[in-house]
Amino acid sequence: MDKNLKQGLKQGLADACGFVLGALAGWELGRALGFDFIGSTEWQLPQLLGLGFILGGCGVGRWAARALLAQLDGLNRK
Repeated sequence: MDKNLKQGLKQGLADACGFVLGALAGWELGRALGFDFIGSTEWQLPQLLGLGFILGGCGVGRWAARALLAQLDGLNRK
């Protein structure tokens, strides 16, 4: 397999896992703090804050997954 293709597939998988796991973590954190976006039909401030937790979780999850991937690639090169 081509080196660039393999790296792209690893980055894509890391992004996908980071987004999903981060969104789930953000949703759970929002629910624990009383800001449930998923379980409500309203569009008030608590629900929007819950959505913010989910979106923030997506970003943090992607960042963490990419950082972990870079760390693992650094270990493999040694």
